[in-house]
Amino acid sequence: MHLLMLAPEPFFEARGTPFSEYHRIRALTELGHTVDLVTYPFGEDVDLKGLRVFRCPRPPFVRRVRVGPSLAKVALDVMLAWTAVRRARSESYDAVHSHEEGSFIGVALAAALRVPHLYDMHSSLPQQLTNFGFSRSRVLTRLFASLELLVIRRSRVVIVICPQLEEHVRRIAPSAQTVLIENAPGSIHGEATGGGTAVRHRLGLTDDTPIVLYAGTFEPYQGLDLLLASAPHVVKVRPDVRFVLVGGRPEQVETVRQMARHYRVEPVVTFAGQQPADAVPSFLDAADVLVSPRSSGTNTPLKIYQYLRCGRPIVATRLITHTQVLSDEVAILTGATPEEFAAGIVRALSDRQASRLVAARARELAETKYNYEAYLDRTRQACARLRGLQPPGGNGTAPREKVAGGVA
Repeated sequence: MHLLMLAPEPFFEARGTPFSEYHRIRALTELGHTVDLVTYPFGEDVDLKGLRVFRCPRPPFVRRVRVGPSLAKVALDVMLAWTAVRRARSESYDAVHSHEEGSFIGVALAAALRVPHLYDMHSSLPQQLTNFGFSRSRVLTRLFASLELLVIRRSRVVIVICPQLEEHVRRIAPSAQTVLIENAPGSIHGEATGGGTAVRHRLGLTDDTPIVLYAGTFEPYQGLDLLLASAPHVVKVRPDVRFVLVGGRPEQVETVRQMARHYRVEPVVTFAGQQPADAVPSFLDAADVLVSPRSSGTNTPLKIYQYLRCGRPIVATRLITHTQVLSDEVAILTGATPEEFAAGIVRALSDRQASRLVAARARELAETKYNYEAYLDRTRQACARLRGLQPPGGNGTAPREKVAGGVA
């Protein structure tokens, strides 16, 4: 198929949804499809055979776009819609594939073109309004909920990225055709297979310094306040520990640094800042413990799939955002209090034999359930349904069709 894809994000940028979009495009092109991507005027260029990128114009005074809803995104989405319409008028497409709020544009465009629409649902849009603190208006939340339901009903296929999101779709639209494709591929530059020693030396840390590492955005829902509140309890038991935080815009780093001062742990916290995507695996390789202190939300953090492959123990809060992928077999799950999270970190650092066993099971889970072949097969299933084909016997495996350039 020749797909018109709408991605209302900076592409590519090393954060959740753009990572997911990259892997979706990579899988689609490996299956022989071609993708014309309409996206924001920000981000790095990527080289994928079968992909063409069309960037919308930049509205006046908009220099960047942060994670989550914002007024800047409203202006950018108007430009995105204009660019998508121009694309649709200049070329023939077999389907429209849209991400996040780009689906509002996508369903209308697909209807005008009389082609099927695929909704790539990374989160519940009404929930985003509160998760990111954009608005608590009930009117706006109800409007987004109505638009979300309209998009789901008008889409031939809805891709969801975690089981909780699939349950949400089935609850509000039982007849929707959903395909669960978790963000398992992780990094676009491979996994942690070396480079940790060089990272330690660059950060001024010795080879035997225990490192507790967080990698990801610094948005409030990520729970960095919980991590820093737990740090004093960890330091009491392990005064040699160092916390390394990878990510965050400069102003966010300063906010979190102030938290570290508040808890009097700034001397044991290292801020590595935002890193290129190809540098992150080396930071993961430098860690003794990987943490995900997320305190709210229901979507599985993309970092979890990358963490699983690293051979390091994972400490995470025992919330649905984690437990739909993690269990006590593959991670150290704790309550969402500073004392409980600290106890999990201390356990991971102190009981090395148990930590190695948990980490080994995590890697095995990644290699069996969350491998790239499984990801590719789910993408194949979504494409078959988009073309009006049903998996034989309803067993979740789509038929393989021979198409030019590969299998769909």
